[in-house]
Amino acid sequence: MTPLERIAYLQEIIQYHNEKYYNQDAPEISDFEYDALLRELENLEAKHPEADTKNSPTKKVGGVADSAFAPVEHKVPMQSLADVFSFDELKEFLSRVEKELGVGVMYSVEPKIDGLSVSLEYKNGILVRGSTRGNGVTGEDITENLKMIDDIPKNILHAPELLEVRGEVYMPTQSFLRLNEQREDMELPLFANPRNAAAGSLRQLDASITAERGLSIFVFNIQQSSEEFTSHTHSMNQLEEWGFPVVPNRKCCSDVEEICEFISAIGENREQYKYEIDGAVIKVDDILLRQRMGSTSKTPRWAAAYKFPAEEKETLLEDIFVQVGRTGVLTPNAKLTPVRLAGTTVSRATLHNIDNIRQKDIRIGDKVMVRKAGDIIPEVVRSLPEKRTSELPAWNMPVICPECGSPTIRIEGEAAVRCSGAACPAQQTRKIIHFASKSAMDIEGLGPAVVSKLLEQKLIKTSADLYQLTPIELMALDKFGEKSASNLLDALEQSKSRGLERVLCALGIPFVGERTAAQLAARFGNIDAMINAEPTELAAVEDVGDKIAVSITEFFKSASNRELIKKLSDAGVSMAATQKEITDERFAGKTFVLTGTLPDYRREDAAKIIRSFGGKVSGSVSKKTDFVLAGEEAGSKLEKAQQLGVTIINQDEFIQMIQ
Repeated sequence: MTPLERIAYLQEIIQYHNEKYYNQDAPEISDFEYDALLRELENLEAKHPEADTKNSPTKKVGGVADSAFAPVEHKVPMQSLADVFSFDELKEFLSRVEKELGVGVMYSVEPKIDGLSVSLEYKNGILVRGSTRGNGVTGEDITENLKMIDDIPKNILHAPELLEVRGEVYMPTQSFLRLNEQREDMELPLFANPRNAAAGSLRQLDASITAERGLSIFVFNIQQSSEEFTSHTHSMNQLEEWGFPVVPNRKCCSDVEEICEFISAIGENREQYKYEIDGAVIKVDDILLRQRMGSTSKTPRWAAAYKFPAEEKETLLEDIFVQVGRTGVLTPNAKLTPVRLAGTTVSRATLHNIDNIRQKDIRIGDKVMVRKAGDIIPEVVRSLPEKRTSELPAWNMPVICPECGSPTIRIEGEAAVRCSGAACPAQQTRKIIHFASKSAMDIEGLGPAVVSKLLEQKLIKTSADLYQLTPIELMALDKFGEKSASNLLDALEQSKSRGLERVLCALGIPFVGERTAAQLAARFGNIDAMINAEPTELAAVEDVGDKIAVSITEFFKSASNRELIKKLSDAGVSMAATQKEITDERFAGKTFVLTGTLPDYRREDAAKIIRSFGGKVSGSVSKKTDFVLAGEEAGSKLEKAQQLGVTIINQDEFIQMIQ
């Protein structure tokens, strides 16, 4: 391959990975691998300027605005940062700065938060618009979603007339792990890392989903302001006074040694952060000096990002063990000789499924390379077959469940291997915990520890048995008194009237989560209608489709599942849609957009009502929008609705429509 052919290839493959990373939130390679491709392209273009085009990924930010959101033209371009991968490269950057500005320059150094960059615009202290970076020039209007993040101030006292700040929306580590656990339970694809989880959560068309994801933000720069600032440090202090969460652990440094020492300290303490960082940012502190240096078409010349190297280590795969999930899926995991990685000791890692094991030729006794995906989840990157000293047998998934001894099955076309035993104890524990969870039957006081005690004492076998518990049985449990028993029984009684939507979610039907359960409840009204429905009828429901329809049909075919539903019904659990869920289809075919603050409704509650009447809720205004429900402090969506001539209604008019 000639250098010019290599340049063309690199430009094409990097554009592909830009699309996967920025627009689909589904990266296929690590940041380190991506950076290596980009660095190679930069070097080749420098040597062969005849192949250097303005459309090269080295000249522009990788994202594009999604057509599902209204476009936002950034008055101040939202640029990316030039990356450096070693202290030698960092010193070259600092030398270039001092060559232009002279010695004695002060630098602000801070952790680099790995999230999604956003812009927040305020007028007279009121948040009027929030947007993604997009391609740096045009982003996406995600104002309503950003308003769901509690950390973002909606009103600022004593703020300048005009203020635009830039921040990084991120998902804390615990929120990320919790979200992936929920997705695993529902057999949805897992997010690769917190950055992609944050990006996917922030670009939801339904803002109520964003609200549930536990996102946070750190603000790290003022893009424009009617108030002047002399330095970055000055501006950050003011932002903090206005109530913004600003990037913590910042330090002003004056020389190379001090900067390198501080970056090393950030790296060594990565495990102490409750969110993901992937490096450190070094910025000229003085605002006037920044203006003197200016920017390229893609990056400011006065800042750089030091990227921590992707850390991989070799260790021994001692064994492979299998865990059984709530839906019966068997997940293989690697037991490793403990190894220190990205600040923590790793002794186990997920192997995902049998296809992954075969593709990577992973065998017990192998030397393997391990890394943390997104510095969070340990994974086996590859085996090292060249280091085998003897023939090692290939590993296969067990043909019987390790928990209950039932045969395992694999449905054609699926990667998952499942336990066929309906009474599998591993499944029962997780099924009952899910049944009682907040998104399902919401039984307060029935957490994992209590469920485990009830199963250990053989007081319950299935979720239906919960409704047969007596005060005497509960008070016999460790740390359970009369009050605790009474409270739990009250919570169980209250849960009986949650309605079909919650029951469908609680049953743990594969691929049926909260939203799909709500659509099914609204369409069929009661459990018997669903049990007797043809797959084609189920597939016609919004958010269902053929795959989920087959899953529902197979679930209801099971004699044990039908018996569970009968026992729940006999215990008094309502199997009919609540009044709010019953729909007369008055909004069928109509699309609503919600904006601003309603006096008496949360937006997510109003959205549920709209869906219960057969309507759809969108996150952006277009020509296809039928109604914009506008409350107080409605922003750009209201303006766009006015421009397009879309019908705008207030809360009173909405109430008249639903009465």
